[in-house]
Amino acid sequence: MREVAEKLRFVLMLILTLMIVSLGVLRLMRIQLVEGDEYLEKSKSVRVAAQVINAPRGEIMDKNGEYLVKNRSGFNVVALKAFFPDDNETADHAVYKTACVLSEYGCEWTDVLPVTDKPPFEFLPDRDRDVERLRKAAGVQVYGTAEDCITALRLMYGVDEEYDERAARVTVGLRYSMQAMDFSVSNRFTVAEDVPMEAVVALKELSDELPGIDISEEAVRVNLIGDVVPHLIGTVGLISAEEYDAYKDSGYALNDKIGKGGIEKAMEPLLRGTKGERSFEISEGEVIKDEVTSPAVPGCTVKLTVESGFQREIQTLLENHIAWLSSQTSPEAKGTGADAGAAVVLDARTGALLAAATYPTYDLLDYIEDYDSVAGRENSPLTNRATSGYYRPGSTFKTVTATAALNEGVISPYDTVDCTHYYTYWEDWKPYPECTGWHGRLNVVQALKESCNIFFYDVGRLTGITKLAEYASLYGLGEEMGLEIGRDVKTGYVASPDTFSERGLDWEAGNVIQAAIGQSDTYITPLQMAAQAMTIANKGVRYQTYMVDSAYDYNMTSCVYQAQPVVAAQIPDKTGYTFSTVTQGMIEAGRFEQYINYPHCSDYYTQSYLLTDLPYDTAIKTGTPQMRGKEDTDSAVIGFYPADDPQIAFAVYIEHGEYSKFMVKDIIRAYFDDSFIVRPLSEWTEEEAVQALSDTQDPDTF
Repeated sequence: MREVAEKLRFVLMLILTLMIVSLGVLRLMRIQLVEGDEYLEKSKSVRVAAQVINAPRGEIMDKNGEYLVKNRSGFNVVALKAFFPDDNETADHAVYKTACVLSEYGCEWTDVLPVTDKPPFEFLPDRDRDVERLRKAAGVQVYGTAEDCITALRLMYGVDEEYDERAARVTVGLRYSMQAMDFSVSNRFTVAEDVPMEAVVALKELSDELPGIDISEEAVRVNLIGDVVPHLIGTVGLISAEEYDAYKDSGYALNDKIGKGGIEKAMEPLLRGTKGERSFEISEGEVIKDEVTSPAVPGCTVKLTVESGFQREIQTLLENHIAWLSSQTSPEAKGTGADAGAAVVLDARTGALLAAATYPTYDLLDYIEDYDSVAGRENSPLTNRATSGYYRPGSTFKTVTATAALNEGVISPYDTVDCTHYYTYWEDWKPYPECTGWHGRLNVVQALKESCNIFFYDVGRLTGITKLAEYASLYGLGEEMGLEIGRDVKTGYVASPDTFSERGLDWEAGNVIQAAIGQSDTYITPLQMAAQAMTIANKGVRYQTYMVDSAYDYNMTSCVYQAQPVVAAQIPDKTGYTFSTVTQGMIEAGRFEQYINYPHCSDYYTQSYLLTDLPYDTAIKTGTPQMRGKEDTDSAVIGFYPADDPQIAFAVYIEHGEYSKFMVKDIIRAYFDDSFIVRPLSEWTEEEAVQALSDTQDPDTF
């Protein structure tokens, strides 16, 4: 019986298996023969598309780790092609309704259409290439007006006739922007950035009316501190057509944002990060699968050499000094026309930029929110005078002349020139300016101390323009500085026959003596002047200037770049005493100030600036360059401290001003004394202000 049961069980299992197989075969035959065409069409309609996921941009911090530019979580309104309607009517309604909601909550949206936003429509100024592209896209003749373009776009996008001119402009502006920025399944379109939660809620409530419009929580760029080196930080913005041509091979899209200037632009490769990818499977117009196939990698965090607090103090010192100069009322006061200037401080041991103040300046937050207002302010605040201001160096250049003459054996430390106030080498010509005094016989140290024009006229003539220009170049004058922001840093030029020829000028014998005292056709920047001081401090070694200390991964867990000092040039001390002699002359210039009386300056200022009150000697050289005529002079000073063991090198330049040297002591104190606080004039007490602006001084003070 047991054997019969097992055989029966086997037969039943066999029959069941055959039935299942038969059903499978029948189903397969049905799929292949009856429903084959249907499944074939479905397989053909399924497609896979990839969409880029933007990487959070790297952040920027100062020397002490305080964030200047940071990302925060925010909400962007985006359009996704995979879900966006194909028909014009629905698409027009979606973008216009989205714009209406954004407008209700005070949000701006992306609009690259180079046409005014209200009728009568006109092309926007300075957008010639964009206008050309618009005419081509709209199919309008090359002479077509803005009105013609709007009309053509209304037809192209099927904008309903019921839309008034303003509504139509909003709609075609968004539709055109999407087209211009290559809106596709793989390239989403950002309608608006960083919208408030109220707008997010409103858009979510209307989601049925807004197919393809979505809310994306993303990193939003925020400038936390806008008043610290705004010119050097720079901004980010949408990539332009011209920029896209240069960046497209590096994986950039038409709707990407890039650095537009300063560090944001210079460090773009590190800051940008690596894009991720989101994959879609789409069938019959519906997304059937949506997943992140590769996550975005955030950009690197960049750490600068500038410390925010110190930068603010130098900026305040510069502004206070210019305010004091312009507030003087004494008939004998000098520099009352001061209205602009710059101050630069470098680490003398490395070339790192510690501070770069320029006046007038601006807040980066104001620049981003209202560019036209900032650009229209008096005295061109957008100009970074610290790195791009062209100035004659005046007597600060005498350190170059002294270096060349000593190092080439033209003079020794003991050789003298007789100063009789006028330079009499040529019988038929006495150059201007004359000397500031009648110094008699003096050597190079004394000449640097007194800033004697006659001495340096004669020594410059003997040294010759070829050597003067050669040493100026080694000092970095008229040369690239190496600062990361590249083209935003000007090079200037130094007077020479070649320079004159390039500028269409005739070189004459007398030009060499003018060049020797920093006049003639020499125009350099305060950054270069600070580098000049640094080179003297280092006994002929000039470091390349830089302002990026290091870079880290986004979470600051590992360092990916660390700056190292780079020697840009070196002046060999051929005599063994060249730089010690120049330095001694600069030390004497600093000590000499305690014996000078300024009867038209307030006691408050003349007492507060004396360098002899500092713990160590300070090496300085002042200058009063003539920029616009004999009576209209500027004021400059370069130097380093401590003179025997230099840690910082600096330069100050005041346009139409005087007494730049008055700032030196406080620059040093701001760097070395943590308890020293520089207060803006607006915070001074009435008593302090009256004392500082007093027009009288006790002549026995000194």
